Amino acid sequence: MRDAVDFCMTREQVKEVLDRVLAWPPERQENAVEILKAVEEQDASELRLTQEQRAEVRRRRTKNDPNRIPFREAFRRFHAR
Repeated sequence: MRDAVDFCMTREQVKEVLDRVLAWPPERQENAVEILKAVEEQDASELRLTQEQRAEVRRRRTKNDPNRIPFREAFRRFHAR
């Protein structure tokens, strides 16, 4: 679902991140590879949400739930540490 994250990285930004990954310890690089392979598997999957399921996801994302915080707020709090 491409609209889950509302930002887009440039090719240069992706290359910069991948270059930094090469400086990580081998076990962290392996973790990164596993995650990227999982993304590829998802992209290759024929499973897709129906229009109704997408609408439900959008509805739930806009619903104010006191037990959850928006992604941007979670991201801000994580980086504020």
